[in-house]
Amino acid sequence: MKKIKTYILKLNVNGEWKKAEINPLETLLHVLREKLGHNEVKEGCGKGDCGACAVLLNGKPVNACLTLAFQANGLNVVTLKGIGTPDRPHPLQESFVKKGAIQCGFCTAGMITAAKALLDENPKPSRDEIKRAISGNLCRCTGYKKIVEAIEEAAKKIRNIKSEARNPK
Repeated sequence: MKKIKTYILKLNVNGEWKKAEINPLETLLHVLREKLGHNEVKEGCGKGDCGACAVLLNGKPVNACLTLAFQANGLNVVTLKGIGTPDRPHPLQESFVKKGAIQCGFCTAGMITAAKALLDENPKPSRDEIKRAISGNLCRCTGYKKIVEAIEEAAKKIRNIKSEARNPK
């Protein structure tokens, strides 16, 4: 049997450069979870339908289960752990908790990742824009109402923080 050639992958995960030996067919999801220990990236459907594995790749949301690891070589990857910390949670994380938008929690990482990409690009999204931004993420618990409300609340909070930074008292 012919041996598959392996390669060294280098990527910046949540601000830290990492290396992993990969074969050309490995997904970013597999490398993040199994080789780099980022279990906050969830494995759901494995075919790009649920969004549980969403990460930011150079600021854009991607399904890690559909992205070959070598496509991320040399790029920045942000997982849920790179969006906020327990000591300094991101406004999205705070709003998801406050609004009860986390229920079982399985979709939360992907939802917050998709919402972060939206708010980074559009700090004042309409409700329809929010719904479109999270449309690739499935949730079986909340019915999406609380998730949309949490994203709206976080958007307001982020705008207020930026406004205060521009106009200190």
